[in-house]
Amino acid sequence: MPAPRRLLAVAVTTAACLGAQALAATAAHAADPVVSRGVTIPAFYTPPADLPHADGTLVRSEPLPLALSLPSLHGPLPGEATRLMYKSTDANGQPMAVTGAYIEPTAAWTGGGPRPLVVVAPGTMGQGDQCAASLGLEHPLRFNGRTVSVGYEDLSIYRLLSSGAAVVVTDYAGLGATDRLHTYVNRVDEAHAVLDAARAARSVRGASVTAGSRVGLFGYSQGGGAAAAAAELQPSYAPDVHLAGTYAGAPPADLTEVTKGIDGTELTGALGWSLNGFLQSDPSLKPIADAHLNDAGRAALADLSTMCVGDAIFHYAYRRSTRWTTDGSSLGEIIAATPRLQAFLDTQRIGKLKPAGPVRVATGVNDNLVPHGQARRLAVDWCALGADVTYRPVALPNLVSPLINHFGPLLADQGDAVSWLTDRLEGRPAQNTCASLPAQR
Repeated sequence: MPAPRRLLAVAVTTAACLGAQALAATAAHAADPVVSRGVTIPAFYTPPADLPHADGTLVRSEPLPLALSLPSLHGPLPGEATRLMYKSTDANGQPMAVTGAYIEPTAAWTGGGPRPLVVVAPGTMGQGDQCAASLGLEHPLRFNGRTVSVGYEDLSIYRLLSSGAAVVVTDYAGLGATDRLHTYVNRVDEAHAVLDAARAARSVRGASVTAGSRVGLFGYSQGGGAAAAAAELQPSYAPDVHLAGTYAGAPPADLTEVTKGIDGTELTGALGWSLNGFLQSDPSLKPIADAHLNDAGRAALADLSTMCVGDAIFHYAYRRSTRWTTDGSSLGEIIAATPRLQAFLDTQRIGKLKPAGPVRVATGVNDNLVPHGQARRLAVDWCALGADVTYRPVALPNLVSPLINHFGPLLADQGDAVSWLTDRLEGRPAQNTCASLPAQR
């Protein structure tokens, strides 16, 4: 029986990138379903052979049933959802299909102007197609003994919809769309996917947002980095997107520091997602991977390529990357000793460009998973560029678990973050805290 195309692509990519022995496989036919850890991915997520030329063009759409929905006199609560696929451009300038979901809210918009739009950039979901945030709206909790996925972004999406703003959520490059691997924390891929989601939302049947609608960006963790990168690239890549404000929570702005932070924690698996994505985006890094990764490292990367965040926690929590290398060095030590890797990660650094519109950077002062210091430095760097920055340090008790130290501020600050972004969508000015930022922690 032919192997699913997605798993075949993962096997081939892993073998090519990491020097593993090629696995014998039979090429799959276009009609074959894609199955990831026992989950059949709907055919909708298989991109067509040819994509439109213009970024943000809607490729296809269909109704999306929301698992959490209630009837009301004015329609289903929180709104009518549409699954969508749209065209974007990756970091190498190549066309790519990106999937996601648009939700037209039942709640009325009471602010001035046309109904605004919020693009939700999801936090870490994993690298398997079954982990996509759009699928999480339909299946908030999925467990089949081989994978566990949780649509935890549903909470922020529903809170934003209650304000009367429309919401579009992106699945990012290769998460959901089955033709490539998800390029985890690649700033350009993520930024383009976020901005083109805003463009695609205008073309959804029944959507009330227009080209004149104010747009807000909302993201935490991986999503915070994606929203931050999108705010920086909007002036050059998507000047037609009327960006009113950006919330970037716990952004991984400096991946060198983040690599050190997550190694040996509950989220060690994210190192594998990063490596898989970077090797796909920049094949010139393959010889470095070949030289440093042992058989256990290659096997871990292949395994993680189809995992969701829950799977990675169950299988790779508290492991150290020293197990994956030929000489027992950590990935952080290898990066520090390899100028080529340092140069590549420098291209992923967020904070070198002035973001468009006001931005709100929030980070837990005890976050040691996505380290607080590098997130705070992003706010400082943006202030130095003359950006309109609101910096919010979230002070919670320092707990034993790095994962809780990271996700606690997500819940503690989310209400304020939604309120701040809603104010920007209503046209109210932000409070710039750059003058007091050096004294804040």
